[in-house]
Amino acid sequence: MEREGAPCVLWILFLAYRERRMYNYSRYYRGSFTPISLNEENTMIKVGIIGATGYAGAELVRLLAGHKDTQIVWYGSRSYIDQQYTDVYRNLFKVVDAKCLDDNMEELAKQADVIFTATPQGFCASVVNEEILKNTKIIDLSADFRIKDVAVYEEWYKIKHSSPQFIEEAVYGLCEVNREDIKKARLVANPGCYTTCSILTAYPLAREGLIDMNTLIVDAKSGTSGAGRSAKTPNLFCEVNENIKAYGVASHRHTPEIEEQLGYASGQQVTISFTPHLVPMNRGILATEYATLTRPVTEEEVYGIYQKYYGNEPFIRLLAPGTSPETRWVEGSNFVDIGFKIDKRTNRIIMMGAIDNLVKGAAGQAIQNMNLMFGLPETEGLQVVPMFP
Repeated sequence: MEREGAPCVLWILFLAYRERRMYNYSRYYRGSFTPISLNEENTMIKVGIIGATGYAGAELVRLLAGHKDTQIVWYGSRSYIDQQYTDVYRNLFKVVDAKCLDDNMEELAKQADVIFTATPQGFCASVVNEEILKNTKIIDLSADFRIKDVAVYEEWYKIKHSSPQFIEEAVYGLCEVNREDIKKARLVANPGCYTTCSILTAYPLAREGLIDMNTLIVDAKSGTSGAGRSAKTPNLFCEVNENIKAYGVASHRHTPEIEEQLGYASGQQVTISFTPHLVPMNRGILATEYATLTRPVTEEEVYGIYQKYYGNEPFIRLLAPGTSPETRWVEGSNFVDIGFKIDKRTNRIIMMGAIDNLVKGAAGQAIQNMNLMFGLPETEGLQVVPMFP
């Protein structure tokens, strides 16, 4: 009987082994049952987040919880060190079981394959060094490495740049424009929320020379989460509710970022009028942009130009001519909705774009960059249907 049973046992073991190879491993991780997907090196991408308790950092945690190839190993936060992360964000209760750590980048670089710095301007530049970049990749959600001209950065942000030696190397992380460079980068400057929406909305027409760049006006509205989580009197409920206001008029620090990137697109120096507004909603950015046309065009021709650049982009949705984007249709997602209208009476075109400022305008775009940097499907962890209502 033992001789007859041996082949059966071996067959069962073989089937079990084959099943294990055919399907993703699963295991209990930090108190919750999490599917584990193996990449080519059979390892998870270890992620560290500095600024994990800000709005953008929390959105990184939320989205990475659904990413099958990552494992968060560090929840960095100066304000909540040693506190349970879910004491700060209870929406992640039974999803995350970890304490907040400090912002020790040197130590984190030894543990993480990639670090997201969702921090105020100046932090990343003050801590990054060659040794850290030898050990890990960095995706910086601040403006420290977005602007190539140090003098322009210091003028608009009113701080001295601590690591100008890395500015040239840093890749501007607008995936739809710089995809191939991002794949090879070890330092990515994740674009700002206003800039992402403003640039992508005008980029194809700037690239094709269809608009007079000297006439470009960007009028943008943002939800209050764009101002961050720290307590500020102008962002209190009674200050914001039932109100809309312009701010940073002719002085908002995203202006030079938009100008620089659209300058690259159009091949000329660009100066724009950019006015942001604060509206009483949690999330969303709507950019309405006006420019004079350089020649007569039809709606079909303009739509064809947008289709040329964005037709295969997974996160850009081109709306039918004359259809206006709305923030409610992109909320919680990594989508960019773009529409336009030609005003023949004034020979101007009105371009419109809508994004969720915390997703495509921050955390979602950062994960999109990470996917490119590690050779993963660009949409992994970001196939989130917009929320409604």
